[in-house]
Amino acid sequence: MSQAAVTDSKRVWDPLVRVFHWSLVTCVLLNLFVVDDGEDLHQWLGYAAAALVGVRAVWGFVGPRHARFVDFFPTPKRLVQHVQALRRGQVEHHWGHNPLGGLMALALMGIVLALGVTGWMQSLDAFWGVEWVQDLHEGLGEWLMPIVGIHAAAAIVMGRIERTRLVKAMVTGVKERY
Repeated sequence: MSQAAVTDSKRVWDPLVRVFHWSLVTCVLLNLFVVDDGEDLHQWLGYAAAALVGVRAVWGFVGPRHARFVDFFPTPKRLVQHVQALRRGQVEHHWGHNPLGGLMALALMGIVLALGVTGWMQSLDAFWGVEWVQDLHEGLGEWLMPIVGIHAAAAIVMGRIERTRLVKAMVTGVKERY
């Protein structure tokens, strides 16, 4: 299959956003596939993931344009307009996240942060053995991987619909239109 010619490109994702993304991917995958009888690795990976989200949250207010939440915050109006355009077969171009991508990014960061908080709460005397905290932590963990799968599939599908190389952009920082 031949590659379509690039018609336009722009540096979009700064190094911090890309390092955050792939470091978080690494933490989530290691926590999924690494067997840890003592739970120490699970805990430290969870704390690392939560810390990454904390750094990214700060960067969402002070980072460059496309890293800022204001650039992609999925307001109801933005979401409705985006979905309506998709239904009509009209492709809106967004150099940063489109509204659905912004919603997904915020949802994933929220789940990872909630996992970190509920995991930490279980280590406190006040919440040791408290069933609702354990259930919430486990439930969030069960939701994380399906949502990650939807995120990965959507990046591929939306890249084709929008005629951009989204996955490549998260590696190189340069978003290409073809």
